[in-house]
Amino acid sequence: MSVSVTLIVIMAVLFACGVYAMLERSLTRVLIGFLLLGNAANLLLLIVMGAPGTAPFYAPDADTASFSDPLPQALTLTAIVITFAVSAFLLALIYRSWQLGQEDTVEDDVEDVALRERGGETDETMDEGVSDTDDAPTDFVDAASMPITVLGNRDFSHLSDDAPTDQQRRAADPEKEEDR
Repeated sequence: MSVSVTLIVIMAVLFACGVYAMLERSLTRVLIGFLLLGNAANLLLLIVMGAPGTAPFYAPDADTASFSDPLPQALTLTAIVITFAVSAFLLALIYRSWQLGQEDTVEDDVEDVALRERGGETDETMDEGVSDTDDAPTDFVDAASMPITVLGNRDFSHLSDDAPTDQQRRAADPEKEEDR
């Protein structure tokens, strides 16, 4: 089977226009771009499906078997459902954005602008508040600043810690270390 070059060109144009439209700031254009990408993906799956007009696993005569692959058909149905769901979500976002600001454009966030402007700073200015100690494997220097308290066999006597570690164990309590 020879695939029509026209179908391939149309698919490529749909992909290109979809990507271009998705790069805009308007949510309506993002929705249109997503719909174009969905249609281009469906067209790609239909192109690779096989002989058009033939049912899957059906051959009129056994000598010239021209089967159609059923997997791209199932993938096309799945892609249609996913495109519909994401389009409904984008429509809800567009509607809510229009309700709040009477526009559907995505504006720069204040924090994003501040991060973009701060991009030229070096790492040393960001680490001014952290004290360097050789013992600290993370940025959390003391026990009060740690977000998670890790419990081990030293905290509970009935726990056995058999996991391999990269660091040498330090004896916090010599009596419990002898129990091992």
